[in-house]
Amino acid sequence: MTCRITIRISNSFPSIKKSSLPCFLLALSVGKQSRSRFAPLTWMASVLTDISKTVLGIGLTVGFIASTSCGRIRYPDYYTLNVPAPPSAHRIPRTIAGCLAVREFHSPVFLREGPIVYRSSAEQLAFYHYHRWAEDPRQAVTGLMMQDLEASGLFQSVDFYNDGRGSPVLVLTGTLEHLEELDHAGSVSVQVTISARLVTAKTGEVIWQDTASKTGSPEQRTMAAIVAEMSRQMGSAVESLVSSLGDRFSAASAAGQ
Repeated sequence: MTCRITIRISNSFPSIKKSSLPCFLLALSVGKQSRSRFAPLTWMASVLTDISKTVLGIGLTVGFIASTSCGRIRYPDYYTLNVPAPPSAHRIPRTIAGCLAVREFHSPVFLREGPIVYRSSAEQLAFYHYHRWAEDPRQAVTGLMMQDLEASGLFQSVDFYNDGRGSPVLVLTGTLEHLEELDHAGSVSVQVTISARLVTAKTGEVIWQDTASKTGSPEQRTMAAIVAEMSRQMGSAVESLVSSLGDRFSAASAAGQ
């Protein structure tokens, strides 16, 4: 008996895509050799089941690879400058100047973008991808300067500059110029450089200005030790600036007597 089967693809079979047509035709051609009219459908169902199992296996494999890869993602470590409080022994016996307002210190852009900076030469800067500052170093040096100035007893009061509000007699500004790890000839050190300027609030006349630059070597070649050394050298630089400012006022006070 000869069996002729005609296949017509129309809009009544929207689920059959052109890419699936070869498999569909193969299923029907095999079914022609069987006396059962359900054989093509049974064979096609088996093929589709195998395809589904293959797709599922691929999906599970991809998911496993993605999950294991995510386990190797490295997240940044964050560090803060931890400078000890200034010793009270440096406090002068009496106040010399009036009210002081301290502006937030400036810094180069590369020091306030987050990553900790290191130099392999005087001309070349680089950044750690996974070692970052937890806070803007400008805030750290500003707070430390205010703390040391208040502890010195030089001024009647020390406050943060508030857009000109209040009645400060003097205004202190400054710049954190360097806060970097230095890598040279296999050795590691740190450099901290801070400059500051004191002006009158009314006229802007410069009363005092100075720069303190400190370097030191960390106890270990770890980022925690490097940051600890940066903290020590920043404290030393700020202490030098406050001492210089105290000498300026002491000299002026002595001259006026």
